[in-house]
Amino acid sequence: MSETALSVSKPVAAGHCLCGAVSYEVHGPIRQVWNCHCWRCRRWTGHFMAATGCKSADLRMVSDASLAWHHPANDPNVAYGFCRECGASLFWKVGEGKAHQGDTIAICAGTLDLPSGLHTELAIFVDDAADYHTLDPAVPTRRGE
Repeated sequence: MSETALSVSKPVAAGHCLCGAVSYEVHGPIRQVWNCHCWRCRRWTGHFMAATGCKSADLRMVSDASLAWHHPANDPNVAYGFCRECGASLFWKVGEGKAHQGDTIAICAGTLDLPSGLHTELAIFVDDAADYHTLDPAVPTRRGE
């Protein structure tokens, strides 16, 4: 087998934004879905963030010309990736300044192509959940992260 054939692998998962301007593939292990109810995720997604994740090195951008990153002024190590064309929320990451998470990236689960093969395994920051939302009692919870 040639080196070229060895370097090309079938993606574990793939996805894109609403308009298709940003698309990606995951070429490595992918985490099950976590629902984050923290105030920042609620504001960014409009509800709560259902996200999977992978190692940053395993995320390969197929098309990213309209990918933009928002760095909140009160926490510049955090970045939210979104499409400038359609506004879709796509990614969340903690910068390299926090080594315990700097090598991973969260992927908004709703952007994955189906079937994803994933399930929701955890809800975090449930103390911050919106008052209109009923948590699923079948999903384990954590008060914080």
